Amino acid sequence: MKQRPSFPARLDTTLAKNRPNAHGVPAPAAAAVTPAPLRNTPAAPNKNPSTAKPAAPQGHGMESGAVRARMVQKLAAGGISDAHVLAAMGTIERHRFVDSALINQAYEDTSLPIGLGQTISKPGVVSRMLELLRNGNSGKLGRVLEIGTGCGYQAAVLSLLASEVYSIERLRGLHDRARENLRHLRLANLHLLFGDGMVGYAKGAPYAAIIAAAGGEAVPQAWVDQLAVGGRLVAPVVTPGAPGGAQALLVLDKTPQGVRQTILETVHFVPLKSGVA
Repeated sequence: MKQRPSFPARLDTTLAKNRPNAHGVPAPAAAAVTPAPLRNTPAAPNKNPSTAKPAAPQGHGMESGAVRARMVQKLAAGGISDAHVLAAMGTIERHRFVDSALINQAYEDTSLPIGLGQTISKPGVVSRMLELLRNGNSGKLGRVLEIGTGCGYQAAVLSLLASEVYSIERLRGLHDRARENLRHLRLANLHLLFGDGMVGYAKGAPYAAIIAAAGGEAVPQAWVDQLAVGGRLVAPVVTPGAPGGAQALLVLDKTPQGVRQTILETVHFVPLKSGVA
């Protein structure tokens, strides 16, 4: 692939597999980042100790790798088998990307609001889409484009799975929030962009993979044009004829013979919109 002088990122598929150990737990895909301690607010005393319930993990409990390991075990039990994806999911601390009031739900398999009408996707959905994106690749992906940065969580996980990640967000408030959320990780291969995701980011093309966190009637032609031959795109799309604009996961492979599309399971994402706000 001809390298663009202003973009040093290049495709890299030479890294060895990161296989799970004998207990089925994958080795970390990257060195764990030592997080800054979360602020804890003392809970009000319970006047009736006999009815007190055990507190949900927070503070250092959330920062412990054990809580992420349990999430990874559940993902594996749910069918995720890519060791690289499981390792990345176990490395990035999801609780750092949600509001403090929702921290105790951070490692549940549920989507959570992040403001401006947007959500952070379920861990199960994130890992499923990333596994599809990797498509059994033995090493890291090359240059990847993410449409919809949101709070920055999926971008952080992607940074452990790809040599270079460009993530574009159309909402200024979320773009700024993601930048703040990601600051402590200092991910040199992750680039946050503010702009219209529907037009992609032509300056970084071609991409080995493209992933979208919002669903429209169809995949924009700009994304297909910016995908490298041999590359894969994973995105939610509105299912034709489905009531209420129901969405399904689309896998699009760009081959020398043309584009091949596969529709998979039903999903629910925010609508894909143009412009910036």
